[in-house]
Amino acid sequence: MVRFRHAACALLALLALTPAGGAQVIDFETPGADEALTETLRRSSALLGAEREGTIDPQDLFAAALAEYARLVGTLYGEGYYSPVISIRIDGREAAGIPPLDSPDRIGRIAVRVDPGPAFAFGTARVAPLAAGTVLPPEFRAGARARSGAVTAAVGAGIDAWRDAGNAKARVAAQRVVANHPAARLDADVTLDPGPRLRFGPLTVEGAERLRERRIRRIAGLPEGRVFSPAELERAAERLRRTGVFRSVTLAEDEAVTPPDLLGITATLVEERPRRYSFGAEIASLDGATLSALWLHRNLLGGAERLTVEGQVTNLGAQDSGTDYSLGVALERPATINADTTARVAAEVERLDEADFDADTATLGLTLTRIASERFSTRIGLEYGVGRYEDATGRYSFRQLSLPLGATYDTRDDRLDATRGSFVDAEVRPFLGFGDSASGTRIAVDGRAYRGFGEDARFVLAGRIQGGAVLGAALERTPRDYLFYSGGGGTVRGQPYQSLGATLPGTGAADPVTLGGTTFAAASVELRARITDTIGLVGFADAGAVGIGGLSGAGSDVHAGAGLGLRYDTGFGPIRLDVAAPVAGDTGEGVQIYVGIGQAF
Repeated sequence: MVRFRHAACALLALLALTPAGGAQVIDFETPGADEALTETLRRSSALLGAEREGTIDPQDLFAAALAEYARLVGTLYGEGYYSPVISIRIDGREAAGIPPLDSPDRIGRIAVRVDPGPAFAFGTARVAPLAAGTVLPPEFRAGARARSGAVTAAVGAGIDAWRDAGNAKARVAAQRVVANHPAARLDADVTLDPGPRLRFGPLTVEGAERLRERRIRRIAGLPEGRVFSPAELERAAERLRRTGVFRSVTLAEDEAVTPPDLLGITATLVEERPRRYSFGAEIASLDGATLSALWLHRNLLGGAERLTVEGQVTNLGAQDSGTDYSLGVALERPATINADTTARVAAEVERLDEADFDADTATLGLTLTRIASERFSTRIGLEYGVGRYEDATGRYSFRQLSLPLGATYDTRDDRLDATRGSFVDAEVRPFLGFGDSASGTRIAVDGRAYRGFGEDARFVLAGRIQGGAVLGAALERTPRDYLFYSGGGGTVRGQPYQSLGATLPGTGAADPVTLGGTTFAAASVELRARITDTIGLVGFADAGAVGIGGLSGAGSDVHAGAGLGLRYDTGFGPIRLDVAAPVAGDTGEGVQIYVGIGQAF
């Protein structure tokens, strides 16, 4: 009798711990399906998804069971199965037969059984008429597995090709899609109506508050009167987004055609706040801290003119150099000369207290940047610079007029945390010297590449190569900020900032003098691993070389560093913590720590 009471108490306790109404079992069977199809069905299952999320409420499970039929049928059609038999039984009752007002209060067992039936193949696979050069998906052909997605993709390809040809109103005119169940065959015959070939009509602007409509049309650069092109329409929208003035940009085609053949476009815009402030900080154990501040006005004169005032203090607390200061002002104006060209006027003053020299410099320049495509841009500028320098060789006053010519090619998927793609920036800067400055040409190249491996690019191999040279000017008569150094977070981690330069032999009993070099090369490699959704680890190695007229002659030297890093993904870019130490060269010793936002490159 005592034992019975104990057993009864245990049973009552077990029932009390069982969630009310919770499903104890969800059976999911797929007789006749192979392993790949079974896994696809399980991934699409609403019931199994609810089970993974810990759903126990009977009403939620009943709703998931009712939605399961359509989810599974859609998945099977997508895989080419058009004769499925699906049964979903809740405690022995077919879910589809349970009245909504009679939904169960408790659920003990849900049994899902999916018989996919035979796989169907295409009999007829036709989309017509097609524009010249249309390429249909290769899986849309007679005899291929009749996946529903292949039909959708073929129709989409046909309509897109007509739109690319200028037929903006292309649509499906008729469709005949028939499943022959005894033959396990799907016949798909779709007729397209290309509609007339249209030209861009006027651009109507909605939502502009501070930016003038005339400037909006100028920036968008929509080619009114030319044959309609979806690519041109997207380019116009991207030009407007690129100004930074708008929070949202939508370019929509008018429903009606304006006789005889004009298609109007409506731009719906939402403007950003005109002003923005930002602050930044980075720190390295030997290089010290960097503090920066920026004030931005996105629409200074009502024509999307962007005014930027930026100040920076670097090398705060650096062990081998003093503190540097800079202040710059820049005004950018989009759609100057043409819709794809931005003009920029900039002025900057800077005070440098480096290990090898002190300098006070000022520059004033004009740059025209042309965005040739989403990936490629070019620039040309005219810049005048003055500087007073003092180093171990004496005092100098440099003045130079330069003509920087540059190009950037960027295919990265994310600028702050790339997992694939590449980046190349190259600049050739001829300069005409006055005073103590010689004339010559400065060349600089920065190339980066990224390759992801594993599921969702869990591992990323990243590499960077930098190089530069000054041609035609002797080292002593080259403006010091045109010379090259190596060391620090931007070149060789583990080595002090700008610790490697070129060494000139001393005169008489004087000691050798170290300045920046006229030749430079650096290489970096990183292996990045994502441990969790927010935490990542990085192993890296960097090397750099600086020389005079080459990297192997007298006065040239090399150094290297390596280390480990930790990354924390904030959603807008990873926070970076790198710990590095020298592995070659004699320019540094001990461990250095770097903290910042975004990957090192």
